[in-house]
Amino acid sequence: MRSTDDRPPRKLSARRMRLLLNLYPPFFFNRIRVLEIDDDFLRARVRVARSLLTRNLQGTTFGGSIYAAADPIFAVLYWQVFAHRGERLMVWLRSASVRYLAPAETALTLDFRLESRHIADALRGLDDSGRWRRTHVVEAIDVVGTVCARIETEVYLRRSRSPQRDVSAF
Repeated sequence: MRSTDDRPPRKLSARRMRLLLNLYPPFFFNRIRVLEIDDDFLRARVRVARSLLTRNLQGTTFGGSIYAAADPIFAVLYWQVFAHRGERLMVWLRSASVRYLAPAETALTLDFRLESRHIADALRGLDDSGRWRRTHVVEAIDVVGTVCARIETEVYLRRSRSPQRDVSAF
């Protein structure tokens, strides 16, 4: 079952996606920076800076800033992987949970990785039912290697049904 929408999917280069995400207000104002996105959209690296704007009352990084850094990334990676394959999908974060493990007293790095088997599983699910979802885990790691938070995100993919329903901020 393919999309009934004949418009081509919105493809962005990794460089342009990185720029747009870095200007995205929740990232910009929380000092969250997308450092890298691979050209194949299978990997991204994000940094949460420690600053006056991201500190909580105890002086460590505010949990909301850590969560904001993890929120859209897996969905954006899937969206662009499939856009570059000619697939027009609706992709969003369906749910997320965060477990804070240690106070974040330095900048944090989050490494997001998709594997080719994830893409193959998604394609099978989309072909079978027109939708697919998967939970991914990403860790927020400080400069000395301590895992300060573990974030589980469930990404939901669905084939587009009509042009009006396929809306993107980018």
